[in-house]
Amino acid sequence: MPELPEVEVTRLSLADRIAGARIESVRLGKPLRWPLGLEAQLLVGRTVRGVRRRGKYLLIDLNEGVLLLHLGMSGSLSFGLARSAAGVHDHFDLVTSQGVLRLNDPRRFGAVVYAPGENSPEGLKLLGRLGVEPLTEEFDIESFHTGLRRRNAPVKQVLLAGDLVVGVGNIYASEALFLAGIRPTLRASRISRPRAEKLRTAVREVLARAVAKGGSTLRDFSNAQGQAGYFQLEAMVYDRAGEACRVCGAVVKTIRQGQRATYYCPNCQKS
Repeated sequence: MPELPEVEVTRLSLADRIAGARIESVRLGKPLRWPLGLEAQLLVGRTVRGVRRRGKYLLIDLNEGVLLLHLGMSGSLSFGLARSAAGVHDHFDLVTSQGVLRLNDPRRFGAVVYAPGENSPEGLKLLGRLGVEPLTEEFDIESFHTGLRRRNAPVKQVLLAGDLVVGVGNIYASEALFLAGIRPTLRASRISRPRAEKLRTAVREVLARAVAKGGSTLRDFSNAQGQAGYFQLEAMVYDRAGEACRVCGAVVKTIRQGQRATYYCPNCQKS
């Protein structure tokens, strides 16, 4: 699944190129996770003001309203002047005066939803319960530690939930916990303030490094210019079960948490 770094990399690869574009037509393919929310023809004539990100959502600001776009499990965006005919997995085309924005999503868990505004009922339904952005100053130690102390679930599950801090998906949660030296099964409520600060710093460092590397391409992720990411090549524990830890040489282990694979080093992450 594209996580925060992949969504941010996608945003960076198209934001400047689509800003100011006028929508000329819209093509809908097979139904996605949620309906668009208005007649597609009503978007024609509107102008793209910019592209933002909130968690794993891309927000395409229009001169009237906003498109909330989620890549789901397997979605990717492309944007360019020349586009071939839509393929079987191309489910949304936003044809603009500056190029075609196309959503390709083989599993159709992604979505494009129109909302009158970010704080409208439609916008709040998708964005209202999201936690703070980890790469902003709002992700402070006091709020983070207080939030951890209130949760008795394993810390990795708390990171994945997205209501305390947003966008820390499976890959980067495993990597951040390794960097902080915290066992993923440790109850969040048992994490001390100093260890919470290590984890906060690790989350920010891992996500920032992943953005700089273009995200992670495990299967078919690419940004809106067709470029793959390379963070997975330097992962410390993720998808390395049975291999030697890059730090201590112990064998990297994997367990299942909430139907997701968790990777950790039993020596570097003793508690």
